[in-house]
Amino acid sequence: MNKQARIFVAGHRGMVGSALVRRLAAEGYPNVVTRSRAELDLMDQAAVNRFFEAERIDVVLLAAARVGGILANASRPGEFIYENLVIETNVIHAAYRARVERLVFFGSSCIYPKQCPQPIREEYLLTSPLEPTNDAYAIAKIAGLKLCEAYNREYNTQYVALMPTNLYGPNDNYDLNSSHVLPALLRKAHEARLNGAASLTVWGSGTPRREFLHVDDLAAATLFVLEHNVTDGLFNVGVGEDLSIRELAEGICKVVGFEGELAFDASKPDGTPRKLLDVSRLAQMGWRARIGLAEGLASTYRQFVAAHAGSLPAALQA
Repeated sequence: MNKQARIFVAGHRGMVGSALVRRLAAEGYPNVVTRSRAELDLMDQAAVNRFFEAERIDVVLLAAARVGGILANASRPGEFIYENLVIETNVIHAAYRARVERLVFFGSSCIYPKQCPQPIREEYLLTSPLEPTNDAYAIAKIAGLKLCEAYNREYNTQYVALMPTNLYGPNDNYDLNSSHVLPALLRKAHEARLNGAASLTVWGSGTPRREFLHVDDLAAATLFVLEHNVTDGLFNVGVGEDLSIRELAEGICKVVGFEGELAFDASKPDGTPRKLLDVSRLAQMGWRARIGLAEGLASTYRQFVAAHAGSLPAALQA
């Protein structure tokens, strides 16, 4: 890929978008274009069209999305499906109209069926029902990747879809009402340690198995795809290993230094029983994740404390 390409990172302030900006800077790409939500509302079709007409974008990295954990997805499905559909259709179509040849669309492993064979291969998409707690979000993301496929077939664009497993890392969301399991547990363990709590409550039974990818590895995979001239297709991005939610909670408690007991609230939903991605498609091309979970958890906790602990109540500050 041309180092002078003008690359629009949509959603640059989020976890994925900010990781992409860091990686592009580190790899010597000087022409990264960003816009805050105040500067460009991706829900506004006319504004998105004007932006692409004016900016001469060469590559789009579509990381902007409405995201959240089980609680947020289950309680606001209309918001999740509508906003994601509007953002992706606005950006993808405006990019096509402006003759942007290359685009990377970011989805999620939740696009795959609830009772999917493990590990999950890309061709298992749409083979059986989705997980009900996040089906609205999943359907929006499936629509986005199918839109990329359709434009490639009809208009000869080069739009690629990356489906990462559960992400974590810098700039994650630690709001307990909308966060995913890893950042939620990390914050809860931090607060439990500072409070001297005897136990930490974990949603669900603790038995579901999940795979976790550091967001900097996703950024590295994105640059790999672009620099190796991958022009279409759906690609899983993960580490190829999973662990139970209980094991995740135990690992987080070790990193944080919380020594109390774990209590599991089985009245709360578990979600999909297991999500382990088959990552052989990218591996065969030469890319693998590099950041192990223990290393990633430790660095993420340090970043959490540096960025968020000062804004917590005084009694909860480390």
